[in-house]
Amino acid sequence: MVFTHDTELALQAAVELANSTDEPGEPLGSVRDLVAFYDRFGYTGRLDRDDAELRAVRGLRPRLRELLVADRDTAVGLVNTMLAEAQALPQLQRHDAFDWHLHAISADRPLADRMLVETAMAMVDVIRSDEMGRLGTCAADDCDDVVLDLSRNRSRRFCSTTCGNREAVAAYRARQRGEATG
Repeated sequence: MVFTHDTELALQAAVELANSTDEPGEPLGSVRDLVAFYDRFGYTGRLDRDDAELRAVRGLRPRLRELLVADRDTAVGLVNTMLAEAQALPQLQRHDAFDWHLHAISADRPLADRMLVETAMAMVDVIRSDEMGRLGTCAADDCDDVVLDLSRNRSRRFCSTTCGNREAVAAYRARQRGEATG
């Protein structure tokens, strides 16, 4: 594990959210999808289960993307702004299957606020451990989705196996064309 469990979960959720669209079948295609997203990433606290909440969470995408692909110094400014706007006050919490970890915003605040603060707190760990290289954009020519590399050898280059496979097939075909003309 590169980071603590709660940091990894918050980063994975932020990347999935930043890469999502409003299309049906996407992680945030409907309120039902939002509830499943909430459960899958272990969020706790208030969940309104309505269209306004879904719109607010979807509205986080540009800010999260900006943060996740920023250089270290820019990320510091973004994190500080996010935490200040939310009047975040880090506190140790223990709940469900999770041992002591940090929460920095009240459980009764809107989900979008809590998601933004949890992402900012996760980024504090990334910045402090000088691990910004674990975040970037997909290496596929036709994709600019965010990539989170939690591998031991820092080898993840693509946002999904789909992008990785598509690039491998394209490289194979290019090699075949080169051999056929050579």
